Amino acid sequence: MALAAALEGQLQLREVLGIPLQASTVDNWSQIQNFEAKPDDLLICTYPKSGTTWIQEIVDMIEQNGDVEKCQRAIIQHRHPFIVWARPPQPSGVEKAKAMPSPRILRTHLPTQLLPPSFWENNCKFLYVARNAKDCMVSYYHFQRMNQILPDPGTWEEYFETFISGKVGWGSWFDHVKGWWEINRYQILFLFYEDIKRDSKHEIQKVMQFMGKDLDETVLDKIVQETSFEKMKENPMTNRSTVPKSILDQSISPFMRKGLCGFKYYTFILSSNILSAS
Repeated sequence: MALAAALEGQLQLREVLGIPLQASTVDNWSQIQNFEAKPDDLLICTYPKSGTTWIQEIVDMIEQNGDVEKCQRAIIQHRHPFIVWARPPQPSGVEKAKAMPSPRILRTHLPTQLLPPSFWENNCKFLYVARNAKDCMVSYYHFQRMNQILPDPGTWEEYFETFISGKVGWGSWFDHVKGWWEINRYQILFLFYEDIKRDSKHEIQKVMQFMGKDLDETVLDKIVQETSFEKMKENPMTNRSTVPKSILDQSISPFMRKGLCGFKYYTFILSSNILSAS
């Protein structure tokens, strides 16, 4: 009974400054906030289910100059430490990042107000990817269904209300995207999932230039091919098939489902209170 209660407690979200986070992350909050960023760090920032794995593979392919074998050196979640990861007795994301040689490529789902201050102080580079809220919500719902370390999402109708009210992990989609959109004093490349889907080569060129890399056309075309959804869905280094069923139960829903854009045309409308997609 006590063990069951403890496990159930770990599934519940707890808040930091009003943002719901996993309990293990909150328990490790001091270490996360005291993380020492370096000036040559590149931080991949996304709201969940906004193309995190996709942009990671793109960045890694660019960093490795299109060398597929080097990108097969480890499963993708181990290549770029998730700085908020904390699940003892495994090394935390902070500990993994500390052990990495520079220049480091790191990742996070944190909104701007919860980011460790050293990232701002060291003027690091930030790469943010935003996805249409409607598609993001659908993907997040199915992810919570199959993720055994997150709260059960309930019915679609219940989850819709939970998502809109920002009661999901990492908080409100609207506030998250708006917060990163408004950052203009720092080195940030803000991309849209839909743009990458529509013209991958053009958007990958942007990332390449932002990273300070100069790759020829042949390598660029290879990166476009290797980071297609179809390729990545079949790639055990990116499709999370190596993760135990006790954590990600892909018999319920695959980690990489469809990767589609449900809305051909989209506009992002900014106001003082909300960022919405239509």
